[in-house]
Amino acid sequence: MADTVPAPPFAHRAAKGLTISGTEPSDQHSAGDAALLRQLRKVRRQNRQRAASGGPAGLTRGQRIADFVASTMGSWRFIIIQTTILIFWIALNVTAYVQRWDPYPFILLNLALSFQAAYAAPFIMMSQNRQQDVDRVQAAADYQINIKAELEIELLHHKLDELREREVLALTEAVKALSDLLHARDEVSARKK
Repeated sequence: MADTVPAPPFAHRAAKGLTISGTEPSDQHSAGDAALLRQLRKVRRQNRQRAASGGPAGLTRGQRIADFVASTMGSWRFIIIQTTILIFWIALNVTAYVQRWDPYPFILLNLALSFQAAYAAPFIMMSQNRQQDVDRVQAAADYQINIKAELEIELLHHKLDELREREVLALTEAVKALSDLLHARDEVSARKK
């Protein structure tokens, strides 16, 4: 999918002073609108095929590791396991059940947690940056879908307007024919008198 976002589809109409309401004649619908609709449909089909084939393709090993670390460290399971380990560590060192390898104020534990934080932060940042890129691409796709929907709605409005104009024209002709019949009938009845 292209990273560029197309210009608003109705900019050329605004420059000409035309409206988007669907009331303009059908010969003024530009070929650019139809081409844009075809392009957006093609991109949407490609996105559906890519999603069906297995999700995010082309992730590097580092990106997969960053996603795994971020998803693991951001879970309740990790918090519970880490809390259990910390309580166990502190309990063993306070009670001197084994041997005090890290007496109070737990400098070794502090060092281990600092290392964990120092390495976890870049992994989480990498994962967030990649997710931001994915979100940006999704926003561009959403924008294109909104443009397509706007064009489709405009075309539907135009078709409804054309149908309404034909119906009004047919009704006008029917009323004229009926009024001509009534007028002719009145003339015939006036001659008979």
